[in-house]
Amino acid sequence: MNPLKWALVEPFYKLIIGEDRKGQLNLLTKMLGLPLVGLLLFLLIWQGASTHINTSLGQFPGPVQTYEQFISLNQEADEAALKEAAFYQRQEDRNAARMEQDPNYEPRVREYVGPPTFFDQIYRSLVTVMSGFILASIIAVPIGIVIGLSANAYAAVNPLIQIFKPVSPLAWLPLVTMVVSAVYVTDDPMFDKAFLNSMFTVLLCCLWPTIINTAAGVATVTQDLKNVSQVLNLSWWTHVRKIVLPCSIPMMFTGLRISLGIAWMVLIAAEMLAQNPGLGKFVWDEFQNGSSNSLGRIMVAVLVIGVVGFVLDRGMLLLQRAVSWDKSVALR
Repeated sequence: MNPLKWALVEPFYKLIIGEDRKGQLNLLTKMLGLPLVGLLLFLLIWQGASTHINTSLGQFPGPVQTYEQFISLNQEADEAALKEAAFYQRQEDRNAARMEQDPNYEPRVREYVGPPTFFDQIYRSLVTVMSGFILASIIAVPIGIVIGLSANAYAAVNPLIQIFKPVSPLAWLPLVTMVVSAVYVTDDPMFDKAFLNSMFTVLLCCLWPTIINTAAGVATVTQDLKNVSQVLNLSWWTHVRKIVLPCSIPMMFTGLRISLGIAWMVLIAAEMLAQNPGLGKFVWDEFQNGSSNSLGRIMVAVLVIGVVGFVLDRGMLLLQRAVSWDKSVALR
């Protein structure tokens, strides 16, 4: 069985067979009981506070109203899927009838251009953030390794890192938009400019934690390991692959997890400001809409943003556990 699955199942198994029941109950309480207590307290506080907050759009939505809006968004997505299927079915029937009359007719299929659903915008945001994060990681990890191995390279690059690290995504976005508009000029674009604007803004903002933490991880390589590498006469690449990377993985993944969290926050802000398709645009559109359901829908988006961020972080943690050489270290 997969080690992760066994870690989840093991307490229940030992409890059933009667092995250390007190210890297993304590473990289950820590794993499930305490998070449930925290969640219930949060819901109670949320419900109690929402009944005392009245806005220009009505009462602030509580958990029940937010859940109702989630169901409504799900129904709208189902209706949109039916409309899309009917749209393509009508084209297929029409093309089939035309081809019966004229065998030489070349059928054409038009793309469905209906408004994106809530779930379409979640998917769009996920694709954008992962594209920017992966590109940033490909750039940041090698830079971090190089400046971690060379004090001179670190001295040269560190001032630039400290200058650009605190720059807000709201400052980068106009520059990125102008550069993309000027450089990305083509009659047959592979990617739309809105996607590139958001992706490069994410890239520029999430580079720095990975660079800094990777360099710090490389610097933790002990002198004993460096001596072993010299005795074995390892090449630079072999030294990095066999000595440096295994030692720096914990700090490197700390940087990657921080970068991914920053990337997700930056993307939502960039989508709101630039009106690029995604969850950020959904939130802004609902705010501008000003209907009685808008606050509930915004709360749905806020919770989805949080849950997606949590899932992305847990995914990075699982990846770190998979590639880490020291399986005995507790990672959280």
